[in-house]
Amino acid sequence: MFSDKLYQHLLDNAATQVKLTATDTALCKQYFEPVLFAKNTIIEQENTVPKYLYYVVSGFIRLFYYNEQGDQVTTHLNCPPGFITAYTHFNNCTKSAEHVECITDCELLRITKANLDIICEQSPVFKDYSILVFQMALAYNETRARELASLTAEQRYEKLIANYPAIIHHVPLRYIASFLGMKPESLSRIRRKIGS
Repeated sequence: MFSDKLYQHLLDNAATQVKLTATDTALCKQYFEPVLFAKNTIIEQENTVPKYLYYVVSGFIRLFYYNEQGDQVTTHLNCPPGFITAYTHFNNCTKSAEHVECITDCELLRITKANLDIICEQSPVFKDYSILVFQMALAYNETRARELASLTAEQRYEKLIANYPAIIHHVPLRYIASFLGMKPESLSRIRRKIGS
């Protein structure tokens, strides 16, 4: 049986951004579904409309696609707590080119687009919160694109480790290298150089 602790993670996160009422809390528990997934499970497939927006209580998740050479390219790594999906496609109900995969065992809360619309209609607070979540996702992607263009490989790695130190212990280096826009061998050289 799922404990209220899973919901509490989300409610605590939301409370840092908006002021929740008892009604908002009840709506959260009504519309967000708790789920567990095992390591290496693909929870959203490419070429389909994303079914859910996921809140990561624990575990690590990535977005990835296959390039023309058939190599996996990791475009997003999620470090809990936080939301993940192919945001634009989820929001617009369009097909995504990316898979969503659990890198580790994951505890998640998920909500469909239809239920997210309902909860936002019934709760102005959750509507504000969902807008903030999507704005943060856009800002994150803009920052990431800027950093890929302006920072050296070493600087990108150092910033990632400074912000998310646990990532190195849970996410395979090949995924981290791909996410940072480099080959695994380059990442290995950087790690040896800086002694991490």
